[in-house]
Amino acid sequence: MNPRRKQRLAVVGIIGFLVVSAIGLMLYALNDSIDLFYTPSEIIEGKNGQKPQIGQRLRIGGMVVPGSVKRDSESLAVSFDLIDTGPTVTVTYTGILPDLFREGQGIVATGVLTQTGHIKAQEVLAKHDEEYMPPELAEKMKGIKHVKPDNMPKSANSESSDASQSAQGY
Repeated sequence: MNPRRKQRLAVVGIIGFLVVSAIGLMLYALNDSIDLFYTPSEIIEGKNGQKPQIGQRLRIGGMVVPGSVKRDSESLAVSFDLIDTGPTVTVTYTGILPDLFREGQGIVATGVLTQTGHIKAQEVLAKHDEEYMPPELAEKMKGIKHVKPDNMPKSANSESSDASQSAQGY
């Protein structure tokens, strides 16, 4: 093999090694930020035949079971049960809960599975419908009348464009 060919092969080998190393490092970094989504039933019974491992970071979504919210009077700690269509999972959280959090409401929690059926959450998000409006804004909008688009009078611009279109034979 001639020396020039050896040099090219070495450069290609080094570049290949660097690309593979960069991809490996990116996948390793992504591994820490990937949180799989589970429902309470999937945590207890498994998802596609696999149960989440103790210590695994995950997201769980479900409805807060009415009567299950227990608050610690000494701290911001709170625990509650989540349910979907099957078994319940207990979630503990230390912090301020969202304003929309209440029993019977859907939530999504991000945390760590500490034991089967128990999640230690670092974040709790309350779900709401697309028509949600903050109470202050809803109060201000009570006196405003809404005009439906089909009841609106035609503007002068639309009438003149209609006249020009009919004159041109459209």
